[in-house]
Amino acid sequence: MEDDDSTIRGKQLVFRQTGSPPEVLEMESDSLISQSLGGGEVLVRILAAPLNPADLNTVEGTYGVQLQLPATPGIEGFGVVEMSDSSDFEEGDEVIFLRRSATWASHATVPGATLYKLPRGIDPLQAAMLKVNPATAWQLLHGFGDLKKGDFIVQNVGNSAVGRCVIQLARDLGIRTISFVRRAELFQELHDLGADHVFLDDDAGLASAKEILGGANAALAFNAVGGDSALRLMKLLRESGSHITYGAMGRKPVTIPNGLLIFRDIQVRGLWVTRWIENAPLEEVRSVYTNLAARVAAGKLVQTVDSTFPLENFREALARLEAPDRSGKVLFVP
Repeated sequence: MEDDDSTIRGKQLVFRQTGSPPEVLEMESDSLISQSLGGGEVLVRILAAPLNPADLNTVEGTYGVQLQLPATPGIEGFGVVEMSDSSDFEEGDEVIFLRRSATWASHATVPGATLYKLPRGIDPLQAAMLKVNPATAWQLLHGFGDLKKGDFIVQNVGNSAVGRCVIQLARDLGIRTISFVRRAELFQELHDLGADHVFLDDDAGLASAKEILGGANAALAFNAVGGDSALRLMKLLRESGSHITYGAMGRKPVTIPNGLLIFRDIQVRGLWVTRWIENAPLEEVRSVYTNLAARVAAGKLVQTVDSTFPLENFREALARLEAPDRSGKVLFVP
């Protein structure tokens, strides 16, 4: 509903102090959205926004970035341009947000330089999830040395959103994958995506992987757990192979045996895709997202959606994240 010629009324989730998301988040259902743009700004109507672990950590106050409060969460999302002061965007363009843009809302006003214009025809929910997980998977496969066709990578939580993206991208790039998971019933599902080998994340799985590799011969290892799971990945790396941590689901540190450093020269690295987006040349970032968007549009890179919720039902959405039978991402569709 329009208020006057310079504002519209929207809605957003807000937190004024850090803490448990269901407790500290509040719904503002009649917030004023300014239509007075300048300096290359763009007003976007948000059509879908995922609930990511980083969003929850931000509300909890445990993420690497602390927001000035009050604040609205949301690190990624998909929307349509409603107004633009940027020569790069016009009304009706479909876009995703490449920088944190408070997307748990009906609208966002952001600098045009923080947006990426999508080709037509991408599913809105898939587009909303394009920024984080596909780009993380792409950088894991391309940012830590030159993989050759036939090389092996190993990863834990192969059924995670990033793990599934790694499997699909590696499949099309000719890279072979060994993925570790916690439940055997996930094996076939990942094989159907293109996984080469899937094992349980335990010592028996480690032994099976070594047999496939013919010893410790993986080029790269992707860790999102820590603890013993991360160590098992290290033991599969070839000399001077790289072990990259991009998550900490197990909330346990990565412990590195001295022998792997001294005698095998294992490289231990980290990846935070936000830092890559902020520091890489703009043309490189746009090139990667053009590649990924084309794969999504062609149905070659798909992320599973569990459920969607309007912003008003945010507590139900947060509860669904914790459901043991959840399969895929939860998104707001304001």
